[in-house]
Amino acid sequence: MTSAGFAFLAALAFLAALLWERLRTRRLLRRLNQMLEEAARGDFREEMFDESLLSAVETKLSHFLSATAASSRNLQEERDKIKSLIADISHQTKTPIANVLLYAQLLEEQCPEDCRAYTAALGEQARKLQSLIDALVKTSRLEAGVLVLHPRPGPLGPMLEEAAAQFAPRAAEKGLDLVLEPTEVRAVFDPKWTAEAVCNLIDNALKYTPAGRVAVSARAYQLFSRIDVTDTGPGVTEEELGKLFQRFYRGRGALDAEGVGVGLYLARQIAEGQGGYIKAFSRPGKGTRFSLFLPSGN
Repeated sequence: MTSAGFAFLAALAFLAALLWERLRTRRLLRRLNQMLEEAARGDFREEMFDESLLSAVETKLSHFLSATAASSRNLQEERDKIKSLIADISHQTKTPIANVLLYAQLLEEQCPEDCRAYTAALGEQARKLQSLIDALVKTSRLEAGVLVLHPRPGPLGPMLEEAAAQFAPRAAEKGLDLVLEPTEVRAVFDPKWTAEAVCNLIDNALKYTPAGRVAVSARAYQLFSRIDVTDTGPGVTEEELGKLFQRFYRGRGALDAEGVGVGLYLARQIAEGQGGYIKAFSRPGKGTRFSLFLPSGN
C-alpha cells in the first residue's frame, strides 16, 4: 500500500475516533441533563453504574444528587414534624385559654366590686397570651415553610379598605382619625397574608398614637408598589429604628402599651416571603411611617 493509502486510512481512523468520541460525549451530556431534570423534579434515584461505560464525572454527579435527594427528603420530614408540632400546640392551647377567658368573665360578673379589677386583669392577660400564641404559630409556620404564600397580580384597594374598616371602631374609641386614601395601585401579593401584615402595621400605629391621625395610602413605582401606614405618634429614635422588626422587641416608650412585640416581625416575614420588604421612617416627636414594598403589578 502506498503512503497515500496509509495517510487516507489514518485520516479515516481519526475521523471515526472523533465521531465516536462526539457521540459518547453527547450521550453523556444527555444522561447528565436527565439526571439534573430528575433532581429538579425531586424524583432522582441513583442507579447501578458501570465505570467502564460512564465517566467518573457522571458517577460523582449521581452520588452528589443522591445525597441531595436524601437531604431534601430529610428536610421535608423535618418540616412535616414541625407542622404537626405547631398544629398540636395551636390545638392544645385553644381550649385552656378559652376556659380561662370564660371563667374570668364569670368571676367578674359575680365577684364583689373590689375584686373586679383582679378578674379584669386576669382576662386581659389571658387575651394577651392568646394573641401571643396566635402570632407565634403564624410566624413559626412561615419560618418553617409550612405555610406557602401565593402572590398574584391584583389591586391593593379592596384589601386596604377591609383592613381599615376592621380597625375603624378602635380608632374611633381612641379619638383618632383613621384615614384611607383611595388608590388604584396594583401589586403582586398574597391577599390574605398581605392583609395580615397591613393589619399589624395599622394595629401598631393605633397602639402608639395617643392623638391625631393614622393614614393608610399606596403608591406605584416602576418595580415596586408601596403601602404606607403613617401616624402622628411620638416617633422613635434612629437607634431604635433598626430594632423595630426584631422578634419581641418593644421600644422604651412603648413598655406600658399593650402588645408583645411580634406584629412587626411577622409583617416583615410576610413581606420578604413574597419578594418585598418593609422600611420604617421616624423622627422623635414627628410620628412614624412604615412602608411595605411589594413587587409591582403594573
